[in-house]
Amino acid sequence: MAFKMDINWTEWFIMTKKIAVINDLSGFGKCSLTAAISVIASMGVQPCPLPTAILSAQTGFPSYFYDDYTDRMDAISAEWKKMNVRFDGIYTGFLSGRTQIGKVMSFLDTFYKDDTFLLVDPVMGDNGERFSIFSSEFQQEMKELTARADIVTPNLTELCLLTGEDSRLAADIANEKEALETAKQMAGELMAGGTGEVVVTGMRVTDSKTGEEKMGNLAVTREAAVFSTFPLVGGSYSGTGDLFASVVAGGRARGDSLEDSVKLAGEMIGKAIADSVRGNVPRDEGVDYEKYLWMLNNPSFCNR
Repeated sequence: MAFKMDINWTEWFIMTKKIAVINDLSGFGKCSLTAAISVIASMGVQPCPLPTAILSAQTGFPSYFYDDYTDRMDAISAEWKKMNVRFDGIYTGFLSGRTQIGKVMSFLDTFYKDDTFLLVDPVMGDNGERFSIFSSEFQQEMKELTARADIVTPNLTELCLLTGEDSRLAADIANEKEALETAKQMAGELMAGGTGEVVVTGMRVTDSKTGEEKMGNLAVTREAAVFSTFPLVGGSYSGTGDLFASVVAGGRARGDSLEDSVKLAGEMIGKAIADSVRGNVPRDEGVDYEKYLWMLNNPSFCNR
């Protein structure tokens, strides 16, 4: 038996918290849209994916199928415009080139409203190097995109690239005090250029007093800078940046403070990395985070 429901779609679109997630979809690697969809949905927010590419597996694998979605992005956006949808947030991840940045800019012209936040995860490089697929022109246009963002979540290499610093600096700084001072200065430069808030992710530092190695995330706003650290358990895994940015995006949509979201993301990912290291999970497979999704929508945990 079929049931007919009279739905006021405009009302429904307004009532349900939604984030447009502009990123690639990789079949293996637990990253990009796979990570974002599961995390954001676990936080009680609806993820609305707009794929930038479809891959059989993330690019760390020795072989993979890649289908660029640049030519399809406008068609999806046009259908959403006809539906008269609105988004509480827009979150961008992997963009394949300058053309896709242009597509995102056009998307913002349509869907970025006064009550919408923009989170940009500026995927460009790591370990002191810009990824070889990206040009200096792409780097410049990514700077223009981040200038429009309310939140940016670069790693230290990407922060250097966004501010014009030598990206090798990211690989050279280990002392905690020096790393924090340098990162805060560069984050301030981004914010002076228009960015609202900056979260520098995956900072590996050494405590100058104890010699202990730690992993931390630095949240910088116009009011304060907060560094959340966790013991370094070892291992570098695909998708941890995507998981982190997704928690921050979901938190912003439901009204969490940036500091709380950063702490929550760090704790969940830290547990997942520890499990993955113990289980000898290969780096390219990504971390075993699924068992910790409960943490993201558990009031007693989030508000402790």
